[in-house]
Amino acid sequence: MVIAVVGSWVFMVDGRLYPTWRIQLRCPSRARRMPAACPPQYAASMIARSLFIARIVSACPLACAALACASDSTLGYYRMPALHGDSVVFVAEGDLWRVDAKGGLAARITTHAGEERDPSISPDGTTLAFTASYEGPREVYTMPIDGGLPVRRTWDAARVGTTGWTPSGILLYATKAGTDLPSTRLWRHDLKTDARGPIPLAQCAEAAFFGESSIVFTRLAFQGSHTDRYTGGTAQQLWSFTLPIPDAQTLEAKPLTADYAGTSRRPLAWHDRVAFISDRSGRMNLWSMNRDATDLKQHTHHRDFDIANASIDGDRVVYQLGPDLWIHDLLRATDSKIDIHLASDFDQMRERWISDPAAQVSSAAISPDGDRVVFTIRGRVFVVPAKQGRTVDADRRSGIRYRSADFMPDGAKIAVISDESGELEIATLPANGVGAAERKTNDGQTVRWLAVASPDGTRIAHTDKRLRVWVLELATGVNTLVEENTVEQPTGLAWSHDSKWLAYSSPAANMNQVVRLWPITGGAPIAASTDRYDSYKPQWSVDGKFLYFLSDRTFESSTSSPWGPRAPEPFFAETGRIYQLALKADARSPFQPQDELHPSVKAAEKEKATEESATQTTEKAGVQVAPASKVVIDIDGLSARIEQLPIKATNFGDGPLLVTESAIFWSSFDAITPTDDDDDSAKAGTVLALAIGSEKPEPKEIATGVRIAGMSADRKHLLLQKPPAKAGESPASWHIVDAKPEKAELDKPLDMSAIALAITPREEWREMMVDAWRLLRDYFYDRNMHGADWAAVRTKYGPWIDRVRSREELSDVFQEMTGELSALHHFVYGGDLRDGTDKIAIATLGADLVRDEAAGGWRVSAIPASDPDEPTMRSPLTEPTVRVEVGDVIRAIDGTPTLSVAHPSMLLRNKAQRQTLLSVMAKGGSVARDVIARPLSARADATLRYRSWEIARRARVETASANDIGYLHLRSMVNSDFSDFARDFYPVFNRKALIIDVRNNRGGNIDSWILSRLMRKAWMYWSQPVGRSPSWNMQYAFRGHMVVLCDADTASDGEAFSDGFRRLGLGMIIGTRTWGGEIWLSSSNTLADGGIATAGENGVFDASGAWLIEGHGVEPDIVVDNLPYATFQGEDAQLEAAIAHLQERIKAEPSEVPPVPAAPRKAVK
Repeated sequence: MVIAVVGSWVFMVDGRLYPTWRIQLRCPSRARRMPAACPPQYAASMIARSLFIARIVSACPLACAALACASDSTLGYYRMPALHGDSVVFVAEGDLWRVDAKGGLAARITTHAGEERDPSISPDGTTLAFTASYEGPREVYTMPIDGGLPVRRTWDAARVGTTGWTPSGILLYATKAGTDLPSTRLWRHDLKTDARGPIPLAQCAEAAFFGESSIVFTRLAFQGSHTDRYTGGTAQQLWSFTLPIPDAQTLEAKPLTADYAGTSRRPLAWHDRVAFISDRSGRMNLWSMNRDATDLKQHTHHRDFDIANASIDGDRVVYQLGPDLWIHDLLRATDSKIDIHLASDFDQMRERWISDPAAQVSSAAISPDGDRVVFTIRGRVFVVPAKQGRTVDADRRSGIRYRSADFMPDGAKIAVISDESGELEIATLPANGVGAAERKTNDGQTVRWLAVASPDGTRIAHTDKRLRVWVLELATGVNTLVEENTVEQPTGLAWSHDSKWLAYSSPAANMNQVVRLWPITGGAPIAASTDRYDSYKPQWSVDGKFLYFLSDRTFESSTSSPWGPRAPEPFFAETGRIYQLALKADARSPFQPQDELHPSVKAAEKEKATEESATQTTEKAGVQVAPASKVVIDIDGLSARIEQLPIKATNFGDGPLLVTESAIFWSSFDAITPTDDDDDSAKAGTVLALAIGSEKPEPKEIATGVRIAGMSADRKHLLLQKPPAKAGESPASWHIVDAKPEKAELDKPLDMSAIALAITPREEWREMMVDAWRLLRDYFYDRNMHGADWAAVRTKYGPWIDRVRSREELSDVFQEMTGELSALHHFVYGGDLRDGTDKIAIATLGADLVRDEAAGGWRVSAIPASDPDEPTMRSPLTEPTVRVEVGDVIRAIDGTPTLSVAHPSMLLRNKAQRQTLLSVMAKGGSVARDVIARPLSARADATLRYRSWEIARRARVETASANDIGYLHLRSMVNSDFSDFARDFYPVFNRKALIIDVRNNRGGNIDSWILSRLMRKAWMYWSQPVGRSPSWNMQYAFRGHMVVLCDADTASDGEAFSDGFRRLGLGMIIGTRTWGGEIWLSSSNTLADGGIATAGENGVFDASGAWLIEGHGVEPDIVVDNLPYATFQGEDAQLEAAIAHLQERIKAEPSEVPPVPAAPRKAVK
């Protein structure tokens, strides 16, 4: 079907429109006008639609000239190119495209909503390999380069990455699947026979083949942090290796680029030389050398940007440089940009409606009288009625990010923090959405946090990233600095009801928070509490007589003593109580029991109310309300007038404290909060209230499973948030309830269905670009940005946004920009990435399977070992009711023959932990039996294999040392590693030596606790009437020799642990240099769509002033490398070196327990 259009036309295939140009021109070789029309056969062929446009453009020079005049609107952002002959395949808009190597109008090859990436063209030019997430996990697919249905080739769910080919057409891909210690290996897959297997190297991320047996490979995968000129222990290096040949000795792989500490990667076979990418010149450029690492030559000389993702065909190399693709001729030494245009509707750039905006709420505040709630959603501000009414979009413009929206006291305006000017400024928006935003400050320098208006609406208090508290006077625009802290962020801003005082809390030098009061008349803040205890979240009483705050002063350990299994430490679970501070010296607490000298509070209040009623005047507009009570403070002895309210100690978490005229409200959270990040219910608590008065003061439960989000200014309504039970379920619900000390009903959540949020991606991307740049500036630990001209960096990368056509491409810009800081812990991830709808989870049988046609199924070639003492951590095939062994054959799964599919995982999709029927033939047997197994998820499979590796190391250590040496491996330094330490350390605490293995440790923040356990010393021993217990003081102190194992994949807090272990004199370090990332971070500088370009916030240095670890890594005392081929064969040279080292220490310095001396004889003879 052809549809004519003026000046152009389109044709339709499979219900989609594909445009070409109706080129009316006179070719120099022809006298007649020649319309470039579409032959009928092309309209019926998917092959032709991928080639047609490129052929037209290259057919005539004038056609190319016409294309060159095309609008910049057809330009794209081009990544990950692959070259073969005259064709370049690349990634744009998350799809694969094809264009002539000379440039022109590119044709789209793939159309799935998810991102296709990592394209590679087979040597014969007919097949395209790539990775995609068609069913959820990213896997390898192939398809005809001229179009066709993609075929799935892997079922790994294990970070499948770069693809390539051997000269004979064997598919190559990188994956972590099937490994024990997680590492990237390269696999070969014969598409003709479907046979596949790993190259016998324990570490191999990408490779160039010279023939079918000799390779140059990048040993390590990309380390994950985007940093320029990286020279840490995980810097990618090139190695050479000859694949095993039958009946010939296989030699170990050899390093080729060890002379340079930086990056050398992406090897390309160029005749008998190796072309590769390296930052030897300060920027990533194209280099080459002989295969013996001699005759090094630089081919490209880009100075402003790094090249990436190179691909070679013959003498030409195509690569990415910023948003463009370039092609370099190695023989002719020519370099040129490929002029590419996209025949696209740029679907990801059109205005888009957010399907579930309520799931993206970043802040919420209730109106002064409780009739509305203002939400900040994806940087936009919406006002939702409590019952009936109009939902308001306060500012419909895209490209502006608002933060922390809250109502002004009159309810007519909303105070916000806006980035419209390029910096974060205080502004107001009309609450009814009619009218323009009004900027109130023009002095933005850094990220601003809270914006809290005074009750009279004349001032706004706010804080910023530089640890400052400010008060803005709206009438004059004067912004007064209240405090500039030097420790941490002041928080908890709260105005007195007469608007004359600001209360807040800020850290003292000992890091305890102190409640401070600041008068609007100026002067230094007044300390209302001491730094003896942590005191925070102050609130004023309505009558202006008292200040309430939370404070952690109750230290009652749930552990009675350090004696017992694993030497339990004190645990202070519920430390917080509510305290009251009398502002005047003669103020009497409303909670104090009445006595004969003081009438009941209720009687006094009734008398006061009668007096006030007599003085009130009635006007036309209604009743004139008496002004807020004036706050008068007797400064002398203020902090000593503290009283504890009658509530039990609790865990306040991060919940607020709120006060009405008649009650106090707070949240109580579980003492031990679950650590599962996916469990949003862990973020909820119980809301409690205490009536203000002396008659039986007892807290009452208001609601459970909720959080307090705020209170209306009239003190009559609470805004509660009820989080979803689990991540991925419906978003949180919001509820407005009466602010009374009684049970609240949560049966009528706020109706947020009328929120309609449309974004213009290009404008949002521009805002996020500036926001990411600004957040990096404000969060980075070095105000001088490591010497980078940060304003120039914004100018340098800003124009790239005009080329961005998808969110993935925006992330690519962030990666390049943050790399300018040359710092680790700079990751780019998340955001509103387009994705497919299918989420089909992979499941496995917890074993290695090999196709065995002769046996009629898939043979079990290996089953990860498990610990008999850990019945929940074993392969489903080894369960007592299953009993499948190595050599057995899985012939059918749920009745489907396994030989009928490319891989058994096809039959296990979405079956993790579900009963699955297996038909199993025993090794050498003739009759199959049926068993029921419960397959593992891909994550559980990886955990099983990792645990098998740990068990194998432990067994090797104990066998080699006759149980003299213990072994402990820590995968990271997070909560779960407390458990792993307890599981594996205490059973061996009395050994003569100990290996602490932190290879592949991915970091966290518990290094100090692990080190404190290992630093314990035995200085006192006990005797007993019979026998001898290994009990001493300090309990469970390790008395023997210790050593730490580390490697290039030891990162972050794993490195801090390693360095601390040595600096504290605990022992030596064996292995290889570590990652080199020691600028710590919070990962809190998120963008409007939830994405992030993280920033290193806290640099690490020692007492001499030397910066530690960052950019270089921890150097071991004894360097031992686990070479790739030997390690693949099962060797562990680092572990063997540790065993040998400790055995020498045990022999030289035995650490036997001192014998019990003879008891004194005190009898009188």
